[in-house]
Amino acid sequence: MSSPRTSGADDRHVRALAELDVPLPPVVVHRPTMRVLDGVHRIRAAELRGESDVEVRYFDGHEEEAFLLAVQLNSAQGKPLSLDDRTAAALRIVASHSHWSDRRIASVTCLSAKAVAVLRGCSTGGGPQSNKRVGLDGRARPLHPAEGRLLAGELLAQDPHLSLRELARRAGTSVATASDVRQRFLQGRELLPTRLRGGGPPEDGGPRSHRHDDGGGSSGTGVPGGFGGAGRPGSPALLESLRRDPSVRHTESGRRFLQLLSIHPTGPSEWQRLVHDVPAHRADVVARIARDYAEAWLHVARTLESNS
Repeated sequence: MSSPRTSGADDRHVRALAELDVPLPPVVVHRPTMRVLDGVHRIRAAELRGESDVEVRYFDGHEEEAFLLAVQLNSAQGKPLSLDDRTAAALRIVASHSHWSDRRIASVTCLSAKAVAVLRGCSTGGGPQSNKRVGLDGRARPLHPAEGRLLAGELLAQDPHLSLRELARRAGTSVATASDVRQRFLQGRELLPTRLRGGGPPEDGGPRSHRHDDGGGSSGTGVPGGFGGAGRPGSPALLESLRRDPSVRHTESGRRFLQLLSIHPTGPSEWQRLVHDVPAHRADVVARIARDYAEAWLHVARTLESNS
């Protein structure tokens, strides 16, 4: 098990601890390997004092669990891990615990959840990805609620007689969500509620076809980031699928595209808030820049479509 502290002990911190006229807290040791998880500086300080014994607390978990504990202890107390060490630790945890939520990993590494999300998006790990994430409260939640609903719809189209529990298990959703999808499916309504359709117009309650639109144009909602037809995913779901595609994440240009695409708001309400906050005397300038960027993105879209 490698230590999360790549730079080794800090001599100045060791001397400062050695000069304290108080007993030092116990160190934490991984019993199976006898590696120090927390307290290297305290051991060095005890040696500098001429002491031959230190108080020890043992941890008996697996090596990956020991690494998590070492990161958590060294990030929050004593001499904190450097930003580089915490970033490297977060990348390792993203790879080994991909089912953990960004907030849960952030709580261990003392990074922000947004920073963990960026690291996860740029990670080149090609391991299997869980359809759920486990949060700080230990509860597993669907990673992509929209995709779970869409998959449930596809399963119902293949076998309308699936039980709710089996539908929920195979689609990776809750039983309540599976029940809602089934009702929408039977009534011919859109499988995705408004909140999962990129802020599209509220449902009018009327019947709508749940077949996929095979056209390649408008999303059908009249707003950016919406969903076309019943369950046809727009930008949010498509972007999530790109983030999980190793062929995209493994290239520098692919990661750059993900970064550029990820900064765009996905719903009209967020765009409206941004527009509202633009000072009136700068609105024309922002509008001109937006048009230039829109034309550039349109050129990118046309180029990609011609190459597909």
